[in-house]
Amino acid sequence: MLVLNSADNVAVAVAELAPGEMVEVDGVAVEVVDPIPSGHKVALRPIDSGGKILKYGEVIGIATAEIGTGAHVHVHNVVSARLPGTVDDG
Repeated sequence: MLVLNSADNVAVAVAELAPGEMVEVDGVAVEVVDPIPSGHKVALRPIDSGGKILKYGEVIGIATAEIGTGAHVHVHNVVSARLPGTVDDG
């Protein structure tokens, strides 16, 4: 697992991960709950629907659903915060 900034709530899988695998991130054990392809993100802690996805210490997306610890974080549960017109800053 690769954590790019200590503020991040996601880590990047450096190898494919299977449900039930335990990974350690900064001394904290995280149980993988979904298949995670290499290069994809996994939640390090629960993220509420509407919550910010933090990678590089920056907001890269907004959760469109509740995301539990160890879950796959990808286009099925996140909308980009970086692409124009994807988030209403209203």
